[in-house]
Amino acid sequence: MIRAFSLLILLGVVVGCKSIAPPTPLADLNAQQMHGHAVYEAHCAQCHYDRKDAALHGPALIGVFKKPYLPSGAPANDERMTATIVHGRNLMPAQGSTLDPQDLDDLLAYLHTL
Repeated sequence: MIRAFSLLILLGVVVGCKSIAPPTPLADLNAQQMHGHAVYEAHCAQCHYDRKDAALHGPALIGVFKKPYLPSGAPANDERMTATIVHGRNLMPAQGSTLDPQDLDDLLAYLHTL
């Protein structure tokens, strides 16, 4: 009985531990993604880590598009991420007035590399 229970726990740990592919190295980013990284550094880095799986003032962004859902529970897609960036959410301030459409597109391109 104990052996079967231990085996079930081990199986749950192995199945539940899905690793996410590491971010694309900065040296391998294209021009759009590099500009998106600059936008991230200017507007997002003070609250979110991009290459470390730890919260800063907001949730980590590493693997944000590699998971099915955003930390808010919304689907991890461009539409929901754009809405969160532009309009804000909970403690995150809206960034819509500080980013032009190209900056936003480039930021999304960068976030897809994480």
